[in-house]
Amino acid sequence: MILGVSRDAEDAEIKSAYRKLALKYHPDRNKEDGAAEHFKEAAEAYAVLSDGNKRRRYDQFGHAGVQGATGQSGGPGGMNVEDIFAQFGDIFGGRGGGLFENLFGGFQGSTGTTARGRSLRARVTIELEDVLNGTERTLVVRHRMNCGSCEGTGASPGTQPKTCPRCQGSGRVHQQRGFLAVASTCPECHGNGIVIPHPCDDCGGSGQVDKRSEIEVKIPAGIEEGAQIRVSGMGDAGPHGGAPGDLYVAVEIRDKEGFHRDGRDLYVELPISYPQAALGDRILVPTLEGDVKMSVPAGTPTGKLFRVRSHGLPKLHGGRRGDLLVRVYVDVPKKLGRDEKNLIKELQRLQKEQIEE
Repeated sequence: MILGVSRDAEDAEIKSAYRKLALKYHPDRNKEDGAAEHFKEAAEAYAVLSDGNKRRRYDQFGHAGVQGATGQSGGPGGMNVEDIFAQFGDIFGGRGGGLFENLFGGFQGSTGTTARGRSLRARVTIELEDVLNGTERTLVVRHRMNCGSCEGTGASPGTQPKTCPRCQGSGRVHQQRGFLAVASTCPECHGNGIVIPHPCDDCGGSGQVDKRSEIEVKIPAGIEEGAQIRVSGMGDAGPHGGAPGDLYVAVEIRDKEGFHRDGRDLYVELPISYPQAALGDRILVPTLEGDVKMSVPAGTPTGKLFRVRSHGLPKLHGGRRGDLLVRVYVDVPKKLGRDEKNLIKELQRLQKEQIEE
């Protein structure tokens, strides 16, 4: 398998594998022969494995099951390159769209379907407690929508866009320069393939208007730091009435004092006194749902790690909760009263006598 993951690999593992290959074979970083082809193969593999339906077809029928599948935009297999660019924009920098266009021949593909709109990204911050049961957040999204007057065509009501007379609708013109034929974006239609003789008054011929939308984003229990939630259709509208892109919401989880997260497990550190460590005791342990009692046996050394089961965080999409791991340490007081000093001295004397016997 191109990405080098097992058949039952989870989304996080697939993303990590694709990221490594994309960084390794990115044409801007790797000038070796075949790097661009490896980069393209990795993108195609990720497009299949990250889509549940395509992955099931691939598992059942192999490559034939996904060959020729149609999609909104992108290259072979209906790959939505705009979505890949939205999720891995840190890899592609400012030229992700152009890079994919060069590799896969443009976002409209060979079917001639209208291109999807640009996907957008947002960020929300939640509390660690919200990971327990999931939560919702209201987001205000400013995006481009198809104009209601012209339905996204850009043409005044009652009129229609026309095929560009210069490029005959291809969006590109060819110029002969000596022995070379050079293709470039048509200056008449700016690559759109159409011209609008009578622009819509409401959108000025762009076919789109700005809109402010409030949406509720559901954040599932067990979500990890940095995970992205996809909200379909809440990106910018596509040109000339094309389908909208999606909104990707990155989730940040605010640290909670005293707690450290490691996957589904939580860690806390608690001080105990020397008598508690030596004689044992029942102590209160903080959890995200309130304090619980835990037994500390006699003779507990400092640094001892205890496990309180099922008081960690849930697994994404269901499953057993993680645990709370409690590390105790003996708290040595900085100041002692006279009686305390005398008692400790007496203890020191008794222990010394036991050693000498």
